[in-house]
Amino acid sequence: MKITLFDGEESEQLLPLTFTKPVGELRMGIMTFKERWEKLSGAKIDYFTKDYLQVKYPLELGKDNLFVNPAFFATEELVEKVLNLELHQAIFYQEKLVAIRGLDLSDYETKLEFDGELKYIAFPWDLFTHNDFAIKTDFVTLTKGKKSQPISETNRTINSEQIFLEEGAIVEFAILNAKDGPIYIGKDAEIMEGCLVRGSLALCDHAKLNLGTKVYSGTTVGPYCKVGGEINNSILMAYSNKGHDGFLGNSVIGEWCNLGADTNNSNLKNNYSEVKVWSYQNEKFINTGLQFCGLIMGDHSKAAINTQFNTGTVVGVCANVFESGFPPTNVKSFTWGGKKDSPIYQLDRAYEAADRMMQRRGLHLTNADKEILKHLFN
Repeated sequence: MKITLFDGEESEQLLPLTFTKPVGELRMGIMTFKERWEKLSGAKIDYFTKDYLQVKYPLELGKDNLFVNPAFFATEELVEKVLNLELHQAIFYQEKLVAIRGLDLSDYETKLEFDGELKYIAFPWDLFTHNDFAIKTDFVTLTKGKKSQPISETNRTINSEQIFLEEGAIVEFAILNAKDGPIYIGKDAEIMEGCLVRGSLALCDHAKLNLGTKVYSGTTVGPYCKVGGEINNSILMAYSNKGHDGFLGNSVIGEWCNLGADTNNSNLKNNYSEVKVWSYQNEKFINTGLQFCGLIMGDHSKAAINTQFNTGTVVGVCANVFESGFPPTNVKSFTWGGKKDSPIYQLDRAYEAADRMMQRRGLHLTNADKEILKHLFN
């Protein structure tokens, strides 16, 4: 039976990451939420999301639908309970709707409580907070019954049985420490010479760690991303680059982003107090409950060389940050420069820059992509 991942209140809370995509397209661990449901359920997946996103993510509903909230991390136990739902039954966890089988999201007669423990992703910082757990869980799922490609003898390893290389992966003259968490190296991914890696790490398909990169635990480098410098407990979704020296910590970077050489972010305030970040839903800064929180950046945004991001900075979609000094901790979408009074990054220029970056990977900005960006611009 087909599964429809529906966007609830979390879609607004996870902005700017969900301006351009449904919640199910977000990556945490090795897989996206959609990929995880596909892998564990074997079902076809579609989305019930915001109207302006359905142009890219079409939906077909009938009288008997299986709706699932992707903000709850999929486990084998949860997937089994969801697939066993009968018509007009719903699963709740701590008063929040997890899944329902029926005509729509209110079509249930029986309310079932999920008895186990679930990871709930409500805000952008929850992604890196739970990323170590997600990598470890996905590692088991994706490597079960499979054999790793051999690890080159040029490398030094600790706990090598927790290091897995997919077909075409290249790793030479690196130090790989999987004592505290697994290291997953995807298809055709590469770890270049001199890299220092402490698991858990998810280096996804076709991704790359440049020469001498230092990586700490809880880090995901998404498909086709290139990373250099120092990175700690952060997620790059896909097709984004941080190719040079500079620090990225406790951060989430969307797709098609670029951080220029020696770009750094702070992930800890000088007075060690709780970090606040901008909430699009509440239109104000809100508490994260965290002492460590870095940069949250939406899709298609860019930062010039030597950009210095303050603790808890949020950057919208299609922002181009290049002016001197610290950018504000709330950089609006379609900003040309990054300051509060910077001019607007005009839509045709944003299209052009996005398409040029995508062409470097053999892709193009589609008409659906343009419609989504146009909606956000207006």
